[in-house]
Amino acid sequence: MMRDHEQLYCIYRNPNEPVEARIKDLLSRMTLREKAAQMTQIEKSVANPSAITDLSIGSILSGGGSAPFDGASAADWADMIDAFQNAALKAPLGIPILYATDAVHGHNNLYGAPIFPHNIGLGATRDVDLVRRIGVATALEVRATGIPYTFAPCVAVCRDPRWRRCYESFSEDTEIVRKMTSIIVGLQGLPPQGHPKGYPYVAGRANVVSCAKHFVGDGGTEGGINEGDTISSFDDLERIHILPYMDCLSLGVSTIMASYSSWNGGKMHSNYFLLTQILKDKLGFKGIVISDWEGINRLSQPDGSDYRYCISVSINAGVDMVMVPFRYEKFLEDLIFLVESGEIPMVRIDDAVERILRVKFVAGLFEHPFSNRSLLDRVGCKMHRELAREAVRKSLVLLKNGKDPKKQLLPLDKNAKRILVAGRHADDLGYLCGGWTITWYGTSGRNTMGTTILDGIKEAVGDKTEVIYEQYPSPATFADQNFCFAVVVVGESPYAEDMGSNSELMIPFNGPDMINFVTDRVPTLVIMISGRPLVLEPELLEKMDAFVAAWLPGSEGLGIADVIFGDYEFEGVLPVTWFRRLDQLPMNAGDESYDPLFPLGFGLRMKIG
Repeated sequence: MMRDHEQLYCIYRNPNEPVEARIKDLLSRMTLREKAAQMTQIEKSVANPSAITDLSIGSILSGGGSAPFDGASAADWADMIDAFQNAALKAPLGIPILYATDAVHGHNNLYGAPIFPHNIGLGATRDVDLVRRIGVATALEVRATGIPYTFAPCVAVCRDPRWRRCYESFSEDTEIVRKMTSIIVGLQGLPPQGHPKGYPYVAGRANVVSCAKHFVGDGGTEGGINEGDTISSFDDLERIHILPYMDCLSLGVSTIMASYSSWNGGKMHSNYFLLTQILKDKLGFKGIVISDWEGINRLSQPDGSDYRYCISVSINAGVDMVMVPFRYEKFLEDLIFLVESGEIPMVRIDDAVERILRVKFVAGLFEHPFSNRSLLDRVGCKMHRELAREAVRKSLVLLKNGKDPKKQLLPLDKNAKRILVAGRHADDLGYLCGGWTITWYGTSGRNTMGTTILDGIKEAVGDKTEVIYEQYPSPATFADQNFCFAVVVVGESPYAEDMGSNSELMIPFNGPDMINFVTDRVPTLVIMISGRPLVLEPELLEKMDAFVAAWLPGSEGLGIADVIFGDYEFEGVLPVTWFRRLDQLPMNAGDESYDPLFPLGFGLRMKIG
């Protein structure tokens, strides 16, 4: 073991030395076991002093919903992660851990953090600076809890709304996704002029390591099947799906996550051509290629049945860090065996560890391994909630306003005598936030702090206006009631990845029946809460007086009331094509047979005043 005074004078300990010199010095001091451990990412539920101190594990993550305990505060998170970090620093070489979380629309694992609209809604804003500011706010809140690394942004180009991760994509249009990579500048900071393309960059203690995902083609699979196969030429793959990563590299993105999906039948986690020859060699990426959760296990069937093969083929293909996340002893044992037997060359191990250390040095973890508690008061602050509310306002897309263009329903009258609000989504915060909120797949109810659409309507209307809420209106609702208009809110329940099985893209919870019932009786605004376009029958759309796509707006439902009552104008435009029929899919702007219900970029404006 290195003595304290020896460690003190090591080149790698000196912040004034160049990063590459520090990497070279530290790497020369590491055993194979220490190198293998740095390539290992484990879930916090299995993290213990033995793994962290004795083995020098490189990274820990909180999977979706994996908090210190239910309702844990930001300070509780910081306490937990600082304890992990303290254990890491007790290891012989004192290499800090790289703690990670899925902060994909705000610090969404943290109770009380503002939840921003999911990416599909941000794509509707087309507002590059707004997205950058959301990155800044997210980084501050994540760093406050001691976490230096988020698995964001998703820069997938969603070409089929049947893909269950459609809401994680900014758009079906590559150019829109490219512009939205500005969130990396918010998360990591803006690299200085002359910063080498492909070299990781993190500005300081208020910034985080970001992760562009999922490389590559995850949004282009046949039939929109999650973890499916993207069948295309390399030219099309590059033109549609790789281009956003080139922007990410220009912005100094520090890590890139491999996709569960395949390209022309070959799994991405074992694709040497794309991970090494294209991403690392041709595009010059110098950061970490990380696997997805148990991503290497998918390389044998049943999953992980030939684990040594999975490790060998993925590491040799160019994966640097493996999100194991539980069986880390087995992973380390097999990885070390594969190196000692010559199946994985030591030069490949050294390349992976160099990349991991590079990101840790660039992120300042050796100088500042612990949480930045001066940021704790920024978590859930008014400024961040106002930013989330602004994002909601700008993400709303007005698709219809009035059966007669000369007689618009919106903006709604704040001083109407009596208003009906209907639908479970109107007063369900969890439904507004969607997946990746407190838990992996999201939940219903008030799962975090925030405001619902009903809350916003009640706050917006005048003192003499009566607001009546019925989750499921019935004939009794309208008995002896003279409503001026109704707001009906329908949509999907929360889901994530394979936890979203609405492959027919129908409006759930008998939404069409409720719309039919209410529109037959009163002028009606329909608001849809969804992670993608859903089937809208022509006769159903005809019955609506106004229709708004609100996507998955997050925790600040007040932002919807801001716009529908006319305090702000609609600004959003469609980030994806709204299809007419399921049998048209996939259908994207620029296709020869392009006959959408609403085209990409469509969005109406109100006549306010």
